Amino acid sequence: MHELIRDITLCILFAWGLGLLAHFSRQPLILAYLIAGFFIGPFGMKWVKSEESITVISELGLIFMLFMIGLEIDLKKIVRAGKVILFAAGGQLIGGCLLGILFFIGIGLSMGSGHFDALYLCVACALSSTVIIVKVLYEKRELDTLPGRITLGVLVLQDIFAILFLAVQPSLDNLQVSVILLSIARVGALVATALVLSRYVLPWLFHQIARRPELILLGALAWCFLIGEIAERLHLSREMGSLVAGVSLSTFPYALDVTAKVTTLRDFFITLFFVALGMTIPIPGASVIGLALLIAAFTVVSRLVTTFTPLYLMKQGLRASLLPAINLAQISEFSLVVIQTGVAARHISTETSSAASFAFVVLAVLSTFVMARSDQVTRGLIGPLKRMGLRDLDHKQEGDAGHEGGGHGEARRVVILGFFRAASALIAEIERRTPAVLDQITVIDFNPLVFRTLTDRGMHVVYGDISNVDTLVHAGVGKAELIILSIPDSLLKGADNEKLVRHVRSLNPSAKIVATAEILADVDDLYEAGADYVTVTRLSDAHELYKVIEAAQAGLLDDKRAETDVLLSERREVLP
Repeated sequence: MHELIRDITLCILFAWGLGLLAHFSRQPLILAYLIAGFFIGPFGMKWVKSEESITVISELGLIFMLFMIGLEIDLKKIVRAGKVILFAAGGQLIGGCLLGILFFIGIGLSMGSGHFDALYLCVACALSSTVIIVKVLYEKRELDTLPGRITLGVLVLQDIFAILFLAVQPSLDNLQVSVILLSIARVGALVATALVLSRYVLPWLFHQIARRPELILLGALAWCFLIGEIAERLHLSREMGSLVAGVSLSTFPYALDVTAKVTTLRDFFITLFFVALGMTIPIPGASVIGLALLIAAFTVVSRLVTTFTPLYLMKQGLRASLLPAINLAQISEFSLVVIQTGVAARHISTETSSAASFAFVVLAVLSTFVMARSDQVTRGLIGPLKRMGLRDLDHKQEGDAGHEGGGHGEARRVVILGFFRAASALIAEIERRTPAVLDQITVIDFNPLVFRTLTDRGMHVVYGDISNVDTLVHAGVGKAELIILSIPDSLLKGADNEKLVRHVRSLNPSAKIVATAEILADVDDLYEAGADYVTVTRLSDAHELYKVIEAAQAGLLDDKRAETDVLLSERREVLP
C-alpha cells in the first residue's frame, strides 16, 4: 500500500512538472503525461516498477475517463443530428474501418487465431481526439461554425461506435453469431438497467441531496462504480460499465451539476491514466517507430478520404468538406483505451500497442499545429483540387466570371460581406419590414448552408471567400452603393474588418461602408481605413438590457417577454 502511494506521488509530481513545460511551449498536456510516465516507469528511470501499481493506477484513470466521456455524450443531439452529420460519420467510420483492415492486413499484421492487431488498429485509427479537437476549435471560436458542428457530430457518433466495439471485444476469441448476440444482450441488459434507474430512481435521490455538494459527488461516484460492478457481473468490464453509467446520466436533470462536481476528480485520474500508459511504452526500436509512422500516415490519409468524400458528395463545398477532415486527422484518447483493452485480453502484441501510442503522440503534436492553421491549409488545397477537376459551389459563378456581379449582369446596390448571426437577423428584419429590398442585396459567404438557403429564397448569393480580392471583384463590389461588414474580427478568417475596409475602399471609392468593431479602440482605426459608419454591438446589447431592467423594475417583464416572443415567432432566420 505504501508503495502505491509513493508511486501515485511520483506520477503527479512529474505530470505537473512536465505539464508546466508543455503549457509554456504550447504542446498538448497528454503528451507531457505520456513522457512523464515513460521517464519514471520501468523503461525509463525505473522509479515506478510495480506492475500492480501501474495496473491499479491505469484502471482507475480509465474508469473515470470513460465515465466523463459518457457524461459528455448528448443523446438528444444525436437524435437531432442532421443527415449531413450522419452520412459524414457513417462514411468516415465504415470507410475508415474497411480501409484499415485492408491496409493493416496488407502490411502483415495478424487477424485471427487469437491475435487481432489489424482489427484493433483499424478501430483505433477510426476514432479522433475529442480533447484536442474541442480545445483547438474553442480557442479558434469555431465550435459553432458549420465545419465545427460537423466535426463535433462525427466525434459523438465515433464514441457510440467505440461503445459497440467494446461490447463485442470480449468475444473476439470466439466470434460466433450466438456469442455476439449474447454479448449484445448483456450490453442491452446493462444499458436498460442503467437507464431505468437513472430515469426513475436517481432524479428523486439527487433532488433530495441537491443542496449537499459532497453527497452529489459521492452519489455520482457510487453510480459509476455500481454500474461498473454490474457490468463485471455480466462478464463485460468495469470500464464498459463506467461508460454506460456516464451515458445514462448525460440527459438527466442533474447532469451538469454532476459533471461540474466530478470534473476535478476526473482530471486527476485521467492524468494518472496517461502517466500509467506512458509507463508501459518501451524504448522504441526501428520496427516500432516504422509501424507508428505507418499508422500515423494511414490515419491522416484515410481521414481525408473518408471524411472529405461524403461531405463533398453531399455538396457541402470544398472548404466545408476539407475542414472537418483536417480537424479529425488524429488518433483519439479513446483509441488508447481500445488498445489497452486489447492488451489486457492478449489480443494484440506489445509492439503494436507501443506503435499505436507513438502514433498518437506524433499526430497529437502535428494535428494541433495544422488545426491552428487550417484556414491557410484549406486555401492552399482548394486551388489544386479545382485544377484536378473537383467543382466547388461557385463553379457556375466562375463560368460566368466575365460578367460583372458573378454572371447576373447587374450589380446589387447593397453587398453584405460574410454571413453570420448578425447578418441572418438583418435579413429576417428586412424580410419582415420591406421584403422588396431583398432583390437589391448580394450576400458573399462560403457557408454552403447559407448559400443554399438564401438561393432557395431567391436571393443573390456569391459563394466565395471575402478575404479574396478576386471574389469581391467578381461579386460586383465595385458598383455597390452600400457595403456591410457584419462579422466581428474574432470570427473572420484570413482578414479583419480594417483590412477588408481598405480592400473595399480601393475597389469602390464612392460606396458607403459599414464595418463592425468589437473593441472600442478599433472604431477610430476603421474610420481611418475608410469606413463611413462603425457598429459596436455591445452598445445595442446594452440598450436592450437596459430596457429589460426598466421593464423588470416596473413589473412589466412578462409583457416584455410576450413582445419578444411575438417578434421571434415572425422571423425566418437562416442561422437559428
